[in-house]
Amino acid sequence: MYVCGPTVYDFAHIGNARPVIVFDVLFRLLRHLFGEDRVTYVRNITDVDDKINKRAFERWSRERPLTAEIRALTDTTLKQFHDDVDALGCLRPSHEPRATDFVCRPAPGALDMIKIIEKLIARGHAYVADGHVLFDVPSMPAYGKLARRSLDEMVAGARVDVAPYKRDPTDFVLWKPSDPEQEPGWDSPWGFGRPGWHIECSAMSGALLGEEFDIHGGGIDLVFPHHENEIAQSCCAFGTTRMAAFWMHNGFLMVEGEKMSKSLGNFITIRELLNDWPGDVIRLNMLKTHYRQPIDWTAKGLEESAGTLGDWFRLAAPGQGEALSPSLEAALADDLNTPKMMAELHAMRNRIRVPQQGADAEDLARNLAFLGFDRARFEAWQKKNEAEKLSTLNRRIALGSAAYRLEGHPVEITMSSADGETTPSGGEAATVIENLIAARLAARKAKNFAESDRIRDELVAMGIALMDAKDPATGELTTTWKVAR
Repeated sequence: MYVCGPTVYDFAHIGNARPVIVFDVLFRLLRHLFGEDRVTYVRNITDVDDKINKRAFERWSRERPLTAEIRALTDTTLKQFHDDVDALGCLRPSHEPRATDFVCRPAPGALDMIKIIEKLIARGHAYVADGHVLFDVPSMPAYGKLARRSLDEMVAGARVDVAPYKRDPTDFVLWKPSDPEQEPGWDSPWGFGRPGWHIECSAMSGALLGEEFDIHGGGIDLVFPHHENEIAQSCCAFGTTRMAAFWMHNGFLMVEGEKMSKSLGNFITIRELLNDWPGDVIRLNMLKTHYRQPIDWTAKGLEESAGTLGDWFRLAAPGQGEALSPSLEAALADDLNTPKMMAELHAMRNRIRVPQQGADAEDLARNLAFLGFDRARFEAWQKKNEAEKLSTLNRRIALGSAAYRLEGHPVEITMSSADGETTPSGGEAATVIENLIAARLAARKAKNFAESDRIRDELVAMGIALMDAKDPATGELTTTWKVAR
């Protein structure tokens, strides 16, 4: 299995996290079905790219070669990526090749980008023009099959300012010249230069998996042109009719119903999410939606995922190792149907609540572990989150108490919370909350609903959830409270 990996020039965003998590689950399933030694997972690292070059050039001090600056940048961002995906509970791939290591490999017979380009030129599928090497798209009749686009459609969609050295508007770059003062490069038969974007994946997949392999994965945005161009390069260089037997593409990720964009202010990195949530919650939130469908990333969804995991771990027996139940195996074997997997886990959880139905809390624990969910990591976050929540609540209550007293309200009445949940400061914090609740009840009784609503909003801002009910004996409105989750 080959999956297109990150371009390492900055922190990875949550859109990058989706294929990492999706194909990690597939990797786990395949190893379970066929054996660990029968499954090879390759995820490449793109460390030669114009965005990387620009970022490295901007910070280049000239005290070392530009290539060393680029390597330092990509080493740093690759470590950040590894730290992030480790926290998401993902296994490392069998191989994680860097593109720069496959431009030119000196070992005899070792496949690399330059050798593939030479093969394409020799077979009449590529040509040299103005220091560039370009793939001759019309030379491959099957081009566009993956994306289901005809050549005419692709020509119509090409940019108006097509490079004059192209024979056809759809031809794409295999090799381009580099400015040695500002860009990295390698010596080649076509001069000092660097590879185009697409050729790296043909070289790395061919070198590590062979001319044909089983599964190629990536985001839906890569279908065209990247994956279409990979197929063209590999099939024409190796003389095969296909590159991979199966192509799997995960859908787009939206944020609160909108496309993720820095200009919209909703661009979120994995690291930013991990500052607030454990990787297990992020992982579950991704898996609730089938991988081929678009996913809408929301704060509410994360909260629901945290609640679901907390419920599962509360019922699951600790320390049971890992295993995959037949019902979950069947769900995942059905085109990685993770929503069905979720339904099976919920059913397992429900059966645990009815012991006579024979459910086993150990099974739930083993399945969660198999799927990459870490109880210790999640429970550590729960404790930290509760402590931070209560600390924040105390600060809000202190502010609310000060404002309340400034308005001349007394602080005398005491009430009980619904679940006995209070802050570490005990009675003082609870007293402030209960006096506000009493004032709200008094305002409602006096039909001063504006004041009642104002106090309610103040309590909500403090992080307090209110539960109103009628006393069955007197008919009077009563209010209980708890710290909002």
